[in-house]
Amino acid sequence: MPRTKGDHEARRRDVSEAVWRVLAARGFGGLSLRAVAAELDATTGLLTHYFPTKRDLVKHALDLLEERSGARPRRAAAEGLPAVRAALLDILPITDAAVDGNRIWVSSWDAALADPELSGDHARRYGRSRDRLRDMVATAQRLGDLPPGDPARVAAGAQSFVLGLVVQALFDPRAFPPRHQVDLLDDYLAALACAPPAGGGPGPAAPS
Repeated sequence: MPRTKGDHEARRRDVSEAVWRVLAARGFGGLSLRAVAAELDATTGLLTHYFPTKRDLVKHALDLLEERSGARPRRAAAEGLPAVRAALLDILPITDAAVDGNRIWVSSWDAALADPELSGDHARRYGRSRDRLRDMVATAQRLGDLPPGDPARVAAGAQSFVLGLVVQALFDPRAFPPRHQVDLLDDYLAALACAPPAGGGPGPAAPS
């Protein structure tokens, strides 16, 4: 009996689930057609129908990583600085699931940097995240939670801060346990709320 479109889509979902399980266990460094085939209990020949080359597999894995990250639950928060804080907390490895997700993200950097097209795709992924954060920052500025200035510059700084904290927490979790990560983020946001306008020169002079 010939396979139906539904059969094909179901099989593709099975393949994607196997790719994700390999990423979760081994990261991008352990991702290969052979590893995914073993996870599926299938042959590599079957996988070449979906991924003719290793690069096709990596590209699919990067897309899958973005899709899974976008679908994960997010913290609810009021508009303004609470929303900015919640968005940054969602990035930090402060839960087991967030640790696993961040380990996959960090392992993806080498795979993406090795290919100019994949690197550009990854840059756009981070750019979209930065744009969402920029809009939250602009709302916080409008509400008076953050000083006026260039919201894109503030968002770029906040993203850079939190990604640096992710790397340190992954490599040295004893020095950066979840509570310490949250405290460092709150310190950063408190300083940001009191900072001069971003990209707009000095703030108003203090009264004498």
